[in-house]
Amino acid sequence: MTLFDRFDEKTPLNGRLAMGVEYDGTHYCGFQRLSHAASVQASLEKALTQVAGEPVTVHASGRTDSGVHATRQVVHFDSPMPRSEKAWIFGANTNLPKDIAVRWVKAVPDTFHSRLGALARRYRYLLINQLNRPVLERANVTWCRDPLDVAAMHRAAQALVGEHDFSSFRAAGCRSKAPWRHLHFIEVSRHGALVVVDVQGNAFLHHMIRNIVGALVSVGRGAQDEAYIKRLLALRDRKKGDVTAPACGLHFVDSRYDESFALPQEPLGPNLLAFTGEWTGERDIPDSPMVRQRRGHAQKDHEPIKQENA
Repeated sequence: MTLFDRFDEKTPLNGRLAMGVEYDGTHYCGFQRLSHAASVQASLEKALTQVAGEPVTVHASGRTDSGVHATRQVVHFDSPMPRSEKAWIFGANTNLPKDIAVRWVKAVPDTFHSRLGALARRYRYLLINQLNRPVLERANVTWCRDPLDVAAMHRAAQALVGEHDFSSFRAAGCRSKAPWRHLHFIEVSRHGALVVVDVQGNAFLHHMIRNIVGALVSVGRGAQDEAYIKRLLALRDRKKGDVTAPACGLHFVDSRYDESFALPQEPLGPNLLAFTGEWTGERDIPDSPMVRQRRGHAQKDHEPIKQENA
């Protein structure tokens, strides 16, 4: 995939389809449909239903919190009617609000599942570190007016890499059955006033990244030493944890699958970080039983997917 690929308007796509979706989450309760507030899922299903002329239900690679953004949310749905690539993308975008857009669509085998087949998920948290409040970036970053020691934040964060019990970093209302997650990497870097926390893992607990960022900012401000993150992790107690960073700085930027599905590759978002030049799929995924199981499933047809915590 390049930035200027033309969409096919002749070949009908039906059966199971994967789709890449981008959204500004400012005015939504998150991706998942809820009865009491606007959701990305409800808007997307409504738009796709208008294109198909039949009801469409989508399944996403992961939930996002209220106010969180996404540049590569991967969803799948079973198409009730054949439509061309161009018709799906242009038709959906015509019927979507301006803060949600479909980036691509691709036919995939029936074995593909956007959530249960994901090998890794990646987020980037953006902080603008300057004395005066931001204006143009205000909906996409979190403002921190205290000088941050980014090198100390990066060193402290390395205690989180690997498989751990992340109870100290999960929301009180988290519904996951187990607090264990495998963090593939976490990097903290500075680009002028912009401070980026870039993190990838097999999955994340409710508020996990925002709670990690809140604790890292305490380290960066000098309120806590570099061993603080390691101590919090060992406590396994959210009540001993730090503040939760605001949702507006968090961006869901990638969801990874077995290469056999050949999903489109594209620049990692958000566009504030386009200068890094990194595209999806360029980082290795550490080996684990879950990764081996899901890669093996991708090579087989019509085999039920094991219901693991995703």
